[in-house]
Amino acid sequence: MNLIDIAPAERWVELEQEINRRSGLDANVFNVDGYRISDCKNWANPLCPEIKATDKGQSFICAPAHMNIAVMAMKSRKTVIEECDAGLVKMVVPIFIAEEFVGAIGACGFLLDDGEVDSFLVNKMTEIDERKIEQLSAEIPSITTAKAESLGRYITEQVEMIVREYGNSR
Repeated sequence: MNLIDIAPAERWVELEQEINRRSGLDANVFNVDGYRISDCKNWANPLCPEIKATDKGQSFICAPAHMNIAVMAMKSRKTVIEECDAGLVKMVVPIFIAEEFVGAIGACGFLLDDGEVDSFLVNKMTEIDERKIEQLSAEIPSITTAKAESLGRYITEQVEMIVREYGNSR
């Protein structure tokens, strides 16, 4: 089973956009292999697109953060909120149909609580100039753990509603 069997792609895109509207975070729905199911992008900050524009940034910062946190969410069947190696919040909400893991929703891009971007690590992994990283990081908003947890509950409720609608349509 895949996510498009549960709801049309447009429904998932609507949820991505609503999460972004409510929080400002970049939200994406991922299939079980960790691939986004839409092209919808709402960058939460100016640094992330620069990181993802480099092969090393995508391969060594973004993708591993999502995959590691998604595995934790899948195993716990709960929302997981952590920081990526760049120092930005990454939240993953797992999506299950009964006992089958069918995907996840990720939201990311702000500083968590009083966190800060790890300019040194981002520079070493991506070769983006450290001064540029600091400039791009200067205005990144913060989100409290409490607000991130509240957003996680909202996303979970929305996923449960979509799954219920799927169950009712069968």
